[in-house]
Amino acid sequence: QVQLVESGGGLVQAGGSLRLSCAASGSIFSINAMGWYRQAPGKQRELVASITSRGSTNYADSVKGRFTISRDNAKNTVYLQMNSLKPEDTAAYYCNADIATGWGPSFPPADYWGQGTQVTVSS
Repeated sequence: QVQLVESGGGLVQAGGSLRLSCAASGSIFSINAMGWYRQAPGKQRELVASITSRGSTNYADSVKGRFTISRDNAKNTVYLQMNSLKPEDTAAYYCNADIATGWGPSFPPADYWGQGTQVTVSS
């Protein structure tokens, strides 16, 4: 069993900052890519940022230059530093990770999701 637990959401004024954390635990053999998605009311879930096991990153155009994704492989944790927040960043943020629970073809990596953490940016 694998769990992803997020923390760090909250209410912040426009221009402020928040740092999200997501820790993976359980029967983990290896973690490949990790990422953050968000979903605003009435909208589809979208990728915010992702990071490979080697540290290569990818960002949505809307957050480039404001958000930074990082990970601590020793702690199985991914972070999202969010600066210069805007009201349009308001959404539920979800952690995602591609995790293998064992070695070999009997243990193909699978997608796991956190429960979500709410980020609200007031104008």
